[in-house]
Amino acid sequence: MINYKHLHYFWMVAKEGGIARASERLHLTPQTISGQLSLLEDSLDESLFKRVGRNLELTESGRLVLSYAEEIFSLGGELEEMLRNLPSERPLDFRVGVSDVVPKSIAYRLLAPALKLPEPVRIVCREGSVESLLAELALHKVDLVISDGPIPQTVNIRGFNHALGEGGISFFAIPRLARKYKSYFPQCLNDAPLLLPSETTVVRRRLSKWFDTLHIHPHIVGEFDDSALMKAFGQGGAGVFIAPTPIATEVSKQYGVVVVGQTNEVCEEFYAISVERKISHPAVVAITETARQWLLTDPPRQRTPKA
Repeated sequence: MINYKHLHYFWMVAKEGGIARASERLHLTPQTISGQLSLLEDSLDESLFKRVGRNLELTESGRLVLSYAEEIFSLGGELEEMLRNLPSERPLDFRVGVSDVVPKSIAYRLLAPALKLPEPVRIVCREGSVESLLAELALHKVDLVISDGPIPQTVNIRGFNHALGEGGISFFAIPRLARKYKSYFPQCLNDAPLLLPSETTVVRRRLSKWFDTLHIHPHIVGEFDDSALMKAFGQGGAGVFIAPTPIATEVSKQYGVVVVGQTNEVCEEFYAISVERKISHPAVVAITETARQWLLTDPPRQRTPKA
């Protein structure tokens, strides 16, 4: 890897036109600078200067290296200037990735406590597949990933799973459709038009297993990666859809639907995934503490609404 101290000495020599003048600027002996330049040339396996009489001139490689050095140290100067001019009380950036299978209402409820901290926080949200977000976590592009499950075994990154809690699921439909399928839950779901999350989600796999156990065979009319899009189809009357029980009241109010039935035999779990075993970021601490208070750790037992 290139030694940037050696590169800085090279840059100064090229700018000042010689080792003697660069040594005066850097308050170093000419012998020290000459030795550092030799180390840089050895590491690059290229000659950067050639002697012409008593003067040094850049080689072709030297001119190429100088162009990069100019840009590098120019950016360094801009960085120093920017940091000097930052406001003394700037907000703390909190970069979070939200898996696209996590319902938006759940994501908001989980992240909202970060905005209520005594120190100002600016949330930067990214949405995508859990695999892509975990890749960003590994590169420290995000501080946290909110997901519906722990780190998949197929993903080879070092990270730590922090369980936030879990809740049962509720089935929703517009009133006209709900009246048709509201009795004798969950058997009423047999042959019912169902809108479900895609097969890549944890809750979908659990639902399929639950249906098989109960010998229920719904008519799946749609599968969705985006839970908000699934709810929009449900709002339009395309079928019965699911959402976590902890936000059942919000879903009913927002989409004008009613609960067909609820169960805790199938649960949705939520995790915060970080590169730290012990959580230290104040926003993450607030999120995990609040989530464990409102996410149901013991969801209501399977319930059949009255017809």
